[in-house]
Amino acid sequence: MSTTTPISKMTVPEIIAMKKRGEKIAALTAYDCLLASLLDDAGVDVVLVGDSGAMVFAGHETTLPITLDEMIYHTRAVRRGVRRALVVTDMPFLSYQISVEEALRNAGRCLKEGGAEAVKLEGGEVIVETVRRLAATGIPVMGHLGLTPQSVHALGGYGLQAKDNAAATRLVKDAKLLEEAGVFALVLEKIPALLGKRVSDALSIPTIGIGAGPHCDGQVLVTHDMLGLYEKMRLKFVRRYAHLGVDIRAAVEHFSRDVRSGAFPSAEESYE
Repeated sequence: MSTTTPISKMTVPEIIAMKKRGEKIAALTAYDCLLASLLDDAGVDVVLVGDSGAMVFAGHETTLPITLDEMIYHTRAVRRGVRRALVVTDMPFLSYQISVEEALRNAGRCLKEGGAEAVKLEGGEVIVETVRRLAATGIPVMGHLGLTPQSVHALGGYGLQAKDNAAATRLVKDAKLLEEAGVFALVLEKIPALLGKRVSDALSIPTIGIGAGPHCDGQVLVTHDMLGLYEKMRLKFVRRYAHLGVDIRAAVEHFSRDVRSGAFPSAEESYE
């Protein structure tokens, strides 16, 4: 992107205002400077430094192993590549559940050391007091309901959530409690589309869906899923916009053949 191009920086108030204007919010994940800069140049509104990096970047089976220090490291790298988008960092497992004071300290580190502009927390009523304290301190908080990957063992996997009326009612209640506590936006993951609409209609803050149907105020995907780089999981709600895993393997195979045959480097690629 040209340095002379005017940039309208995305902020928390602007993300909230997008819902009021009926404008959809586009969000994707990043864990390094290069990918973050590409997403930012392409015009996404939110770059989420997701704890999904534990799986698609570091190779773990769940999001649970990633540490706060690792999340801060990834956030610093992403922040260097972003000029326009709002940078939101996932607070990892056990960085905010032990106490409100510890959550405040750790969220503050995400902003002070990582350069995040907001943090994301999973959970409903149980984190309301934590959200209220963070918001009162000036730390913007994005909520996350439905499938909450940090609770994968309690949930028994990555299945569809809030399928019955009782669970749906609880989710709507949690959403309203989080809004009252001060979250500026709410991720809804892997819930029925009609419930996504019900929650979106009930809140004045934006909802950002991931497998929550078309009625949310925005959508987020894990970039490695969307680009076809992470092939271990095939999720119904992921649309593949590219197949970079296939392309990268083909390119590397071509390179290897050229090296072994002596076709690379050529005279044009060599110095006299």
